[in-house]
Amino acid sequence: MCPARRPHAAALPTLEGDGIQLGPWPERDAIADAAALARLHADPRAMQYWSSAAWAPEDRRRAQSFLDDVEAGARSGRLLRLAARRPGSPALVGWVTLFRIEPPRPRTEIGYLLDPALWGQGLGRLMVGLALDHVFGALKVHQVEAEVDPENAASCRLLNALGFRRDGPLRQGWRADGQPHDTAIYRLAADDWPI
Repeated sequence: MCPARRPHAAALPTLEGDGIQLGPWPERDAIADAAALARLHADPRAMQYWSSAAWAPEDRRRAQSFLDDVEAGARSGRLLRLAARRPGSPALVGWVTLFRIEPPRPRTEIGYLLDPALWGQGLGRLMVGLALDHVFGALKVHQVEAEVDPENAASCRLLNALGFRRDGPLRQGWRADGQPHDTAIYRLAADDWPI
C-alpha cells in the first residue's frame, strides 16, 4: 500500500459544531474534494468578492494545487486550512483558513468560503466561530484579522456578529481582475472572545 499523499492534511484536528464540522482532508475524499473545490471556486456568487478571479469550471489542476497547499501549510504549521462538511456527510461544502501562523507572532489571519447553496443558514458564522475557538484556545493566538471587500455586506455582518471590530479601510489593498479594490480590515482580540 502506498503512503498517503497528504498525511499532514489528513491529520488536521476535527472541530464539531451544530450543523457543521471543520477538519481534515482525508486522502479517501481527495477526488471528490478536488471536484467540490473546482465547483465552489468557479461559482461567480462564491467568488464575487474574492481577491482573485473565479477558477475555470472543472479546473482540477488548481484544485489539486489547493490541496497540495493544504498539505504544505499543515506540514509547516504556518497555515491551517480546515475542510467544512455537514455532520455525517463526506461532501465538502467550504473551508476556513487560518494563515500567517508564525509563533511567537501573536496574531493570525482568517479566510473562509461556504457553498452559496448554504448561505443564509448561519453555517458561515458557525464555521468561523469553531475556527476562532481553536485559534484562541489550542493555538494561543492573541488576535485574528480578516480582510473583506467592504461591499460584501454578508461577510461584514458575520464578522460583526462574532465581535470583530472594523479597523479599515485599506485603500486599494487588493488587486482582482487587474483592478484595485479597497479592503475592510477586521480584528478580534482573544480577550473579546467568546462574545
